[in-house]
Amino acid sequence: MTERSTAGAISNGHERRMSQPRKPGTVRIAAVGDFHCGVDDVGLYRELFTRVNEEADVLVLTGDLTRWGALAEYKVVVGELADVTVPIVAVLGNHDYETGDVEEGSRTLRGRGVHLLCGDTFELNPVVGFAGVKGFMGGFGRGMLTPFGEPETKAFVKATLNEVHALELALRRLSTPVRVAILHYAPIAATVHGEPEAIHTYLGTDRLAEPLDRYDAAVAFHGHAHSGTLRGHTLGGVPVFNVSLPLLRKERPGAMYYIYDVSAPASAETSKAAMSIG
Repeated sequence: MTERSTAGAISNGHERRMSQPRKPGTVRIAAVGDFHCGVDDVGLYRELFTRVNEEADVLVLTGDLTRWGALAEYKVVVGELADVTVPIVAVLGNHDYETGDVEEGSRTLRGRGVHLLCGDTFELNPVVGFAGVKGFMGGFGRGMLTPFGEPETKAFVKATLNEVHALELALRRLSTPVRVAILHYAPIAATVHGEPEAIHTYLGTDRLAEPLDRYDAAVAFHGHAHSGTLRGHTLGGVPVFNVSLPLLRKERPGAMYYIYDVSAPASAETSKAAMSIG
């Protein structure tokens, strides 16, 4: 198994670079989700997002970009991202589906140049690639919902398994040595801790962790659990980060994204990474 390091201070991007400069060959990822743009949020995030051009090499968005998924809200998102010049990779969240404008909204995002993943991949360079799915619900451990009983229950679990399969195929297709997974729903229970236990089933499922371990993902990012926990890891040791904006701002008021550095494995056994909030 690849050894991973998760050492590093929680600080903003400028402090991170001053205290621990980036090593040659490192790719810096800025990740955030759940900023829920509404039609009245024009200009709210634009300047904050612009800072990513100096602080990271790629911007990852983990869904719930809008409040209700209305086309007008997707257009606000595009406006907030207007000054971002680094590549943007994203998945959608449950809020982005609510109004039913998801197809036209997706076209709007892609028209802006956002690499919107729904079982798709994006290779940033020959070293780092991204696999993204929305994911789905289903629960964790002994609380996991199984396909037993009514057809409605079986259909629910099938929707989850379809997302798991899409993630597996996307990770498999990546030819890069560093694989980064983007989801909206949580793939582990640890990063939803802090939310009421009664709703954990609706926040994700550890079925999504199986492909992460199987394909030795370097890191996974998700959102959705606003009151969850920032860090966790899969049974196989893959670091997982809940980058929901409300949660990030509990860690550091004014934060707009989480910073995570990845580099190519020095050997088949060793890779290095470091992280901070930006």
